Amino acid sequence: MEEPKWLEGLLRTKFFNICPRHRETSRNECNMFCLSCQNAPFCIYCRSSLHIDHPILQIRRSSYHDVVRVSEIEKVLDIREVQTYVINSARVLFINERPQPKNSSHGAASSTTTKTISYFCETCCRTLLDPFRFCSLGCKVEGMRKNKEDEEERLRKERQQETHKGTHPPTHRTSNSRRRKGIPHRAPFAS
Repeated sequence: MEEPKWLEGLLRTKFFNICPRHRETSRNECNMFCLSCQNAPFCIYCRSSLHIDHPILQIRRSSYHDVVRVSEIEKVLDIREVQTYVINSARVLFINERPQPKNSSHGAASSTTTKTISYFCETCCRTLLDPFRFCSLGCKVEGMRKNKEDEEERLRKERQQETHKGTHPPTHRTSNSRRRKGIPHRAPFAS
């Protein structure tokens, strides 16, 4: 996944603070992110005055965690392999990794006799509902970076092996090189 310039900013941004420019108005929480400006989050009033023609993502909340609608983010980013959820009749995905539930014990046997298949986020090991690789956009970015680093390391080692393939260390004959190895056996007695 090629990371757009604005992605790191989106993952680091803290949303839902009160807008300093519009403290006295209702609906003044900073839940918008401009893909062009890549600055601090802003409220709906700032959008109409400062970001009117810019591509915007509106951040929403689900159980105190930031989510974005799939219909908005899939236009600007490859979100394949990230678990999506339906919340308030809209398909969304979590922006960042969420803490694991205290009672979660992935891999533990259930009390029923039916066998269930479990899926886990490759980055944080959170249980997933469906066969996706990541639980959030942040986990996908981290996972893709790690995969890229692992791939680069593997390629570096392969190149290094190719370079040294035909090169063997020189062999030196020393006085010990004629010594027999193993346990000496006597020739059988002749009769």
